[in-house]
Amino acid sequence: MPSINCENCGHELTDKVAVCPACGAALNPAKPITRFSSLLGMPMSLAIIIPFILVAFLAGILVVKFFPTSQPDAVQSKPANDPIPDFQETKTKAERGDAQSQDILGKMYSRGKGVPQDYAAAAKWYRQAADQGSADGENSLGELYEAGQGVKRDEAEAAQWYRKAADQGHVGGQYNLGVMYEYGRGVEKNSAEAAKWFRQAAEQGDALAQFNLGQRYDRGLGVTVDLVEAYQWYSLAAAQRIADAATFRDELKDKMTGDQVKEGKRRVSAFVPKKSARGAAR
Repeated sequence: MPSINCENCGHELTDKVAVCPACGAALNPAKPITRFSSLLGMPMSLAIIIPFILVAFLAGILVVKFFPTSQPDAVQSKPANDPIPDFQETKTKAERGDAQSQDILGKMYSRGKGVPQDYAAAAKWYRQAADQGSADGENSLGELYEAGQGVKRDEAEAAQWYRKAADQGHVGGQYNLGVMYEYGRGVEKNSAEAAKWFRQAAEQGDALAQFNLGQRYDRGLGVTVDLVEAYQWYSLAAAQRIADAATFRDELKDKMTGDQVKEGKRRVSAFVPKKSARGAAR
């Protein structure tokens, strides 16, 4: 039988008695002592619960380890380690006047891929490609002028090169030109022109242009407010993991009717990016 001690004199008591036989002190009825209640001095109710908690915890670990929950695949970004073109071969073709090789060589210098980074050399080769009508070269040269890398910073010059690329259907040139009009860089600020160029890039599938176009229609910037259009472009941008696009779309839904949301979803499902006749996507 479990034993207890007298609280007054410490005499060991083995029977349920009301008075200590050693000191004569009156005893309070004691709760039975069990292995659980003696565990680390814890109350019995807590001591009983802890083993069950541990069992549940261990079971949870096993479930996670051997039966992982399915998660949607993350959108894969473009590999950071793209194959680096052969420098000498590319340079030889560029020197012979191949516009594509001139643009590629410019990118190698601009990014420091396969050669030391040299913006001045990049500008040289971009210009040669651009002078031959390469939309890639025109857009890339515009970016150097906008940033002042390898050339003196000149936003007006940048806008001119973006326009040349954009007029050829180059999605990067279209987006960049839209930004210039939106903020009045190198051109007079014009929200309608910004929306026009964002739309052309968005229709080719450019995610940032889609998000910006959604904002135009949401807020009436350069266009008439159109919640269905805004919903469509926000949704398409959100599908490409553009930050805030999904939030903006969900907030927009609170202002839309059920029919408007339904139409917006229909447009999203029906969307097919246009193909550019010339120029590469950003």
